Amino acid sequence: MTRTRGRAGSRNPRARNLRSRMGAAGLVGIVGAVGLWLASEAVGAWGSRQELPRDVDARAGAPGTGLREAVVVLGYGNPGERANAINRWRVRVGLRSRDPRAASSLVVMCGGPVHSARPEGEILAAYARDELGYTGLLAVEGESTTTWENIVNATPLLEDADRIVIASDPLHAMRARYFLRLQRPDLARRLARGDDHRVGERYWLKPALAVVGLEGLRRARAITARSGRADGSMGP
Repeated sequence: MTRTRGRAGSRNPRARNLRSRMGAAGLVGIVGAVGLWLASEAVGAWGSRQELPRDVDARAGAPGTGLREAVVVLGYGNPGERANAINRWRVRVGLRSRDPRAASSLVVMCGGPVHSARPEGEILAAYARDELGYTGLLAVEGESTTTWENIVNATPLLEDADRIVIASDPLHAMRARYFLRLQRPDLARRLARGDDHRVGERYWLKPALAVVGLEGLRRARAITARSGRADGSMGP
């Protein structure tokens, strides 16, 4: 009798349809998640290569003897005293973006006291020195509250650099390079790619970064188109 009921239950068309629908929904969810991740990877790879000089690839392979570089690390809202996960990632991106052939390499940590009394630039610098063991040249820009201001305030430290890298997530760095091109096209011609896009790195965060980054770019370009200039109203 027990086996008979089991066979009867297995032949229940409603149960079979329910299992089929659940399986299909699960498959659609998996395919959708993978598709979203792949799209965010593509967007990040694209952003990493935008707003750069046309000859950037040729210059990347040129001998680095005597090269002076500056790497600008953009801060992110940090409520505490220790660098949060986003800022720790950005610092690591900045440090790994340095050219080992450079004669000198200055790392500029940017960000004012937006979400805490301590400037983001100081928090980034402390993480680089105390936790990553960085002992090279370092400067702190601790006044800016937006990406536009980051670039304005970092510019005096970039004047003597032959190679300039802006370190953040790919789309945020792209927007900052766009701002540098608007403010100082002469310095923008010295821009080089940062090591800000690696497939699979922080994969769970990339879809959100892609959405936020594309919206930030849209707003920045829309404001520029309307006003003919850009300013701090473009946001963080």
